[in-house]
Amino acid sequence: MYLKNKNILIGVSGSIAAYKIASLVRLLVKEEANVKVIMTDAAKGFITPLTLSTLSKNPVLSSFVGDETGEWNNHVELGLWADVMLIAPASANTLAKCAHGICDNLLVATYLSARCAVYFAPAMDLDMYAHFSTASNLQLLSDNGNHIIEPNDGELASGLEGKGRMAEPEEILEVLESHFAQNTVLKGKKVLISAGPTQEDIDPVRYISNHSSGKMGFEIAKAFALAGAEVTLVAGPNNLKTPKKVKNVGVRSAAEMFSAMSEYHTEADIVIFSAAVADYKPKHVADKKLKKNIEYILIYTKNIDSTSGFKKFNDVYEEEDLFELIQSMKNEGKSWKYTRVITGLEKRTYIKDILDGSGEIIKVYEHDGVIVKPLNNIAREENISIEDAYKKYFDNVFRDTNAQSSIRTRVLESCFD
Repeated sequence: MYLKNKNILIGVSGSIAAYKIASLVRLLVKEEANVKVIMTDAAKGFITPLTLSTLSKNPVLSSFVGDETGEWNNHVELGLWADVMLIAPASANTLAKCAHGICDNLLVATYLSARCAVYFAPAMDLDMYAHFSTASNLQLLSDNGNHIIEPNDGELASGLEGKGRMAEPEEILEVLESHFAQNTVLKGKKVLISAGPTQEDIDPVRYISNHSSGKMGFEIAKAFALAGAEVTLVAGPNNLKTPKKVKNVGVRSAAEMFSAMSEYHTEADIVIFSAAVADYKPKHVADKKLKKNIEYILIYTKNIDSTSGFKKFNDVYEEEDLFELIQSMKNEGKSWKYTRVITGLEKRTYIKDILDGSGEIIKVYEHDGVIVKPLNNIAREENISIEDAYKKYFDNVFRDTNAQSSIRTRVLESCFD
């Protein structure tokens, strides 16, 4: 979605990791990106231009002039064409050339001409990667606005183990998606998401649960993280990989999930409940494993509602829930000030007052001294549509298009006395 119709220019240098670029190009094309590839002469010893040309559906370039046609491969044009340039694998040699502007091949010339964001995915043996000259070159590139995709730890071509393996194609794809997915509206927003199933113990080795995989919640978390949000994912038992830049808080039971959500929700700008929480749990949990040759009758009890207690921190309610909440607040000695209620497609703004002493909820709808009845009542009494009732009465109450949003802001800032 984020890469569709984006122009991705890949520079491939001489490294055994070059074989991974075939998979990366395939993934990018699958995402409907436009892909062009430049190779150094050394890179052609690890993967053929024909392979990458076939997968990218574009000619692969490696020299300033076409060998047979004599046509100039315009590095300036390539640099301007790209929405993003990725140099992967980036060998120690290519890193040094790019850092210091040593322009002796088409790849480096294109890099020096590029006006887009540039990402480097280093790949080399661990001692080469750890060498001070490589570290200095990476720092220089980073200081000048380039992006470094950190290599992984693992087994290297030399047989040694350590840091130097180029990031996997799927990881690089995610980095590129994140580059284009950055959303100024969501950037820096704190998002809390629940996902996956819960497990309710029967005894120390058995439990009841459900078939939820948690995939939906994890994908939602990934999308928010790609858009620049700060995401906390409270997840029940699962076998999924946590998306990059997502904080994963693991839980088992509904009670643990409720506790974790309660802890993090007060700082969240957005809360999404996508977990499949068990509705019931065994009333009694055995302190030791139950014998398998004995029949048991399990008595279940209603589980904790993992969303309960959170509604009071939002400004959107079903009408009956709102009345119940206001009454409970009255019982606690609090008074309600502002809220906004959405029931289906009907939108209305409420200020609720509770008569002291009687505890009765007075259903009056008021803004700046203007009394407004519920829209459905107005529509019924005057035999007009809800839409017409909204225009007739709320156009007088809200004299500008920002009025409702300003009330919404006050809801969040001053719900309670």
